[in-house]
Amino acid sequence: MLKNTGKLAGCTLFITGGSRGIGKAIALKAAKDGANVVIAAKTAVAHPKLPGTIYTAAQEVEAAGGRALACVVDIRDEQQIGDAVEKAVHTFGGIDILVNNASAISLTGTLATPMKKVDLMLGINLRGTYLTSKLVIPHLLKSANPHILNLAPPLNLNPVWFKNHTAYTMAKYGMSMCVLGMAEEFRGQIAVNALWPRTAIQTAAMDMLGGDDIGKQCRTAEIMADAAYAVLSKPKDYTGQFLVDEDVLKKEGIQDFNPYAVHWSPGHPLLPDFFLDEPPESLVQKMEEHGEVDTPQRSHQRVINEDVVKSTQGVYQFDLSGEHAGTWFLDLKSGSGSLGPGEPAVRADVVMNMDSSDFTKMFAGKLKPTMAFMSGKLRIKGDMTLAIKLEKLMGRMNTAKL
Repeated sequence: MLKNTGKLAGCTLFITGGSRGIGKAIALKAAKDGANVVIAAKTAVAHPKLPGTIYTAAQEVEAAGGRALACVVDIRDEQQIGDAVEKAVHTFGGIDILVNNASAISLTGTLATPMKKVDLMLGINLRGTYLTSKLVIPHLLKSANPHILNLAPPLNLNPVWFKNHTAYTMAKYGMSMCVLGMAEEFRGQIAVNALWPRTAIQTAAMDMLGGDDIGKQCRTAEIMADAAYAVLSKPKDYTGQFLVDEDVLKKEGIQDFNPYAVHWSPGHPLLPDFFLDEPPESLVQKMEEHGEVDTPQRSHQRVINEDVVKSTQGVYQFDLSGEHAGTWFLDLKSGSGSLGPGEPAVRADVVMNMDSSDFTKMFAGKLKPTMAFMSGKLRIKGDMTLAIKLEKLMGRMNTAKL
């Protein structure tokens, strides 16, 4: 792991979404140098499902050796950002580094994404990043070595990264385009770069998206914090780069990435993050080779029961194409649950479109919904949370009882 060098001592970082996850990890890394950190985020009161607030994050920053300022900020609100920037300048004398980390995500198709969520993603990812940058830049221009770092992907225009979640991709690429434009606009004055993880990073948001078992396929947020530290320690002429955490750290001499894995075991494949060049379907093959996907020989007992129904509370509809085209339903909302051909008696909470052969593999435990979705074999409309809950059941259901 990357050691601190003291290069950020006395610097002031303004971090959006800094109360948890990658944002907080970057804050704590900088704090070890004795940096000043502005935690600009919405969470002032503890969330029942997401740990941490701006105040607990600030306490951790100070315990790590830095100085902290907690500011309640919704980055869609220009007044709130402006007030936080003024407070930061008044408290610490200026701002040297802006980390645009705050982001919203909804991995849903066009028809399944309410405009409220579209507006949320565009408002936070694109507009929020642009607006925060606009208000902080006047102060960065007064710094000796100013940086803007957006937690944003390279602009990969392969359609595979659009087809299942066009709205999210547009919003996230908005952050990337801020890097592309501002790096040129302020070349020689401010370093503006993007940083993205090679693999999925375990955060509270990832746990909500991928379920309890997703962690063993992830790395910790510390790898992004170490990579960010390396980038922010460079001179301001290091700009316009679309960087990947692993590549950054390799150039810093890091050879062993196993300490960054949440659960490391020899040869265990990690979940690659979106927007990189590796095709998503290659992950499915890797997971199968490693045994992450159950083999057909394993015995699976049917697990539909009242406890499962009580914990799931969802009705699923499977619209199948291919050799055995048709419709199936899985009711995990009423009674002790039911499964069978045809449409459900009530409107489905989740509709999944896929080939009948992949449907059979999924219920046999040979293909996980997450893998099917990432490889484009599965299209989902409706409640993604319920779609994720189904992940835990698939490997234990017996197709012989369909």
